Amino acid sequence: MSNIAVTTWSLEQTAPSDLRPAAAPEGGDLRIVRAEVPSPEFSRFLYASVGGDILWTDRLSWTYARWQEVLARPGTETWVAYEKGTPAGYVELEAQDDGVVEVVYFGLIPAFRGRRIGGHLLSYGVARAWDLAERWPDRTPTKRVWLHTCSKDGEHAMANYERRGFRLFDTKVEEESEVATPGPWPGAWPGA
Repeated sequence: MSNIAVTTWSLEQTAPSDLRPAAAPEGGDLRIVRAEVPSPEFSRFLYASVGGDILWTDRLSWTYARWQEVLARPGTETWVAYEKGTPAGYVELEAQDDGVVEVVYFGLIPAFRGRRIGGHLLSYGVARAWDLAERWPDRTPTKRVWLHTCSKDGEHAMANYERRGFRLFDTKVEEESEVATPGPWPGAWPGA
């Protein structure tokens, strides 16, 4: 396989008032619930299902123990959007030092994209990043929420982040080995 240039953009909010929430989609039955019990099986399902067509591969080789270790860290939270009881996407938050919270992963399962769920889920997840210390009393109150997105992510990702009030603070371009689209299982996506 060949190499491809991948641009990574890092964005941040530095006050809760930076968040510009999106309205919940009208109609339907959409709920966002915290997965309070660390579950490597469920988190790997979400990761592979959301990222399978946009080349999320960094966690695919993780062991069960590694998943459990990351998910069980104090201040790590997974918020899942359900439409009519079916998982539609998720936001994974990670509390870091000095009141910093990273939106580590955010996205929708392909069948749920383009239905106005993403803006609402991101808004909800970022609001939970800002109030994370209320659920984790040993954590410093949030002073900054940040994330990164890259040129491999969905075509509307950057615009969604900017509409929610995130501001660009860093850009990097690196060469990466091109990989086949993994899908949640081999052959799950057209062309895989």
